Amino acid sequence: MGSREDLLKESNEVATFAAGCFWGVEATFRQVKGVKYTQVGYTGGDFTNPSYKDVCSGGTGHAEAVEIIFDPGVVPYEKLLELFWAMHDPTTPNRQGPDIGSQYRSAVFYHSKDQKEAALRIKRKLQESRQYRKDIVTEIVPADTFYRAEEYHQQYFEKTGSSGGCHIR
Repeated sequence: MGSREDLLKESNEVATFAAGCFWGVEATFRQVKGVKYTQVGYTGGDFTNPSYKDVCSGGTGHAEAVEIIFDPGVVPYEKLLELFWAMHDPTTPNRQGPDIGSQYRSAVFYHSKDQKEAALRIKRKLQESRQYRKDIVTEIVPADTFYRAEEYHQQYFEKTGSSGGCHIR
């Protein structure tokens, strides 16, 4: 995976998702062919430069999220959306497993009109399929400033050799 800045100069796109604890979400997306770069961080709130402690307090409005740079010629955005919805429970507001709080909410932060339309279309299709017993509560909102999390959170499972602690499917 190259540097973020270099990858953005190419024909890659950016996607941002929140699906609970960001360690497991990032680890899952890093396995996808066509994903060129990932970073975990905080977005969707109203506090400048939040720390992990700030976000965990629940007072910043940020979600733990993953920013992905991907090659749409290898992996279409729709495939990333399908993986996003499959990896977590999109019917639980502000919760994934034992992790509770608005920072663990389910959200798609779209970067373009096409991303917004794709997210809304797939969410509607999933809801109509009745695959989930409850309504999907995933927010679909414009991407906002993304604040990179502290370095020890980046590629956490790779650094620690751990795979536990995050509740994704």
